[in-house]
Amino acid sequence: MQKTADRTPKQHIRRWRLLVQTGAFLLLIITPLLNCHFQVNFVQGWFQSLGIGKFWIVSPLEGLESLLVAKIIYLPLLIGMLFPIIIALFLGRVFCGWVCPIHFLSDLSDRAVRLFIRKKNPKDFLILPRSLLWFVLIVELVLTMVLGAPLFVFLSPPGLVGREIMRVVFFHTLAWEALIVVAVLAANFVTRRLFCRYFCPLGALLAFLGGKRKLVISHEPESCSSCGLCARACPIGLDPAHGEGLSMHCWNCGECVENCKERSLRLGWQKKLGRG
Repeated sequence: MQKTADRTPKQHIRRWRLLVQTGAFLLLIITPLLNCHFQVNFVQGWFQSLGIGKFWIVSPLEGLESLLVAKIIYLPLLIGMLFPIIIALFLGRVFCGWVCPIHFLSDLSDRAVRLFIRKKNPKDFLILPRSLLWFVLIVELVLTMVLGAPLFVFLSPPGLVGREIMRVVFFHTLAWEALIVVAVLAANFVTRRLFCRYFCPLGALLAFLGGKRKLVISHEPESCSSCGLCARACPIGLDPAHGEGLSMHCWNCGECVENCKERSLRLGWQKKLGRG
């Protein structure tokens, strides 16, 4: 068992994830500053709809909502959705684990709790069925069609972070919607990533698209000591030692890999593994 662990190099995923998360969050801050104070508009918007020159990237859920509301096929919108859809097909929910500002702020709050309260593994006081995530997605799309309004465009917590930063830069104020972000972050003290686990329709759509993804958390049972550290480390309550790193719910954040002392878990490309 020790030999197997020795030839598996440590991946240092947490370091890389923090670098990517920080860069993505800084983009949300720098973009409106450039737009407002320097009239540099090469990059515009935030992660719901991000423009880089003439290339626009549109969140799949927000794009789908717009199509359902407008009831017409708009080719530029479909092209804008294509890039994140391809990323989700191959990499799964990496937006959730590596880019989403809500997860970044949640990670920072986790670090603060560990630093000041010395509580390494917070308990999840409320456990709900994972299937609730699919129910939320379906209800959200149905309400969008019934009401004729793209609900998640207006109330998406990840989108609200970018929108409120823009509002502060341009208008030096916050809207009441900022309270939604505060509520989502506060819910982490009840259950880690409560909103992300059960109530984020964007996460549900990305999970569905990434059901056959190529990037997964693989498990080597021969070297595993069944210590349970990976399950306690997973921010969304999965158990990678029992194959749940292959589940479509996994967002490939790699936290379980970082906490595996036996190095029985690995984030990498898999071609012929089943999916949970």
